[in-house]
Amino acid sequence: MPRWMKRSFMILGIILLLWLIMAQSCMKMRMSDSKAKEKFNNSGVALFTATKKINGFPLHYAQTGNDSLPTLLFVHGTPGSWDAFASYLRNKELLQHYRIISIDRPGFGYSDFGNAMNLTEQTNIISAWMDSVYNNNPFVLIGHSMGGPLIIKLAAARPQYTKALVILAGSQDPAAEKPEKWRPILFKTPLNYLVPGAMRPSNEELWYLKTDLKQMQPDYEKITCPVYILHGTKDILVPYSNVAYTQKMLTKTDSVFVTTFEKENHFIVWTREKEIVELLMRLK
Repeated sequence: MPRWMKRSFMILGIILLLWLIMAQSCMKMRMSDSKAKEKFNNSGVALFTATKKINGFPLHYAQTGNDSLPTLLFVHGTPGSWDAFASYLRNKELLQHYRIISIDRPGFGYSDFGNAMNLTEQTNIISAWMDSVYNNNPFVLIGHSMGGPLIIKLAAARPQYTKALVILAGSQDPAAEKPEKWRPILFKTPLNYLVPGAMRPSNEELWYLKTDLKQMQPDYEKITCPVYILHGTKDILVPYSNVAYTQKMLTKTDSVFVTTFEKENHFIVWTREKEIVELLMRLK
C-alpha cells in the first residue's frame, strides 16, 4: 500500500476516533445543577433541583417558587432539557402566583440520559411523579413541540390535577409526521455511536412519534379543561396544520383558544415569551 494511502487511512481513523469521543460527550443539551443554581442565584431566585425515583426510574426536575402555590409544569420538546424554560422559572411576576417546575423528560437532561421512550411510557412515569409532588393545588401544563402531545396525555392520565393546557407549537397531527426510514438504521445499529449527544434519544423517539400520535386519539376524549394553542404560521419543523387537527380532536371541551403568530417559526417559547407569560398570568 502506498505511503500516501496509509497516511490517508490514519488521518481518517483519527478523525473517526475524535468524532466518537465528541459524539459521546458533546451536545447533551443540559446544564449541571451547580451551574444552574449559580445562574439563578445571580438573578436573585433560589433554584431547587432533585431526582426522584419513580418505579425505579430517575426523573430529574428543577423548581422555583413557593411550594404551596398552584403549579406551572413545563415540558420540553426534542431534543432538550428543563433549562429550555429557565427564563420562565426566573420570572418574578410568575413567581408571585405559581410554583414553577420544569422536568427533564425521560432520556434527556439527567433523566436517564440517552434511553428514549415512547409517549405512553413517558406519561406513565411523569404522571406518577406528578402524584409525588402534588400540593393540593392545580397544575397548568405547558408543552413545547413534542411536549404538546405529552401534556395532553398527562392531562388525560391526571384530569383531577389539571386546570389548563398550554400547547406551544405542539406536534399532535400524525399526518404531519413523516418518519424518515433511516432513523432505525441509526438507533438499532452501532452507527448510533456516531450520533452526537441528545440527538440519539431524539432520533429514536421521533421514529415512534407517528404511531404514538395515532394511538393517543382516545386521550382527547378525556380533556375537559381549557386548552390554549399557540403556533407560528412559518413553523417548518411542526407545521401550522397541527392547530386545526388539535381543535378537531378536542371534542369534550368547549374552551379551546388559538393564538396565531404570523410569520413566526418553531421557537415561540423564546421569541414570544412576553405573550406566553401574559397568558399564564391570566390563568392564575
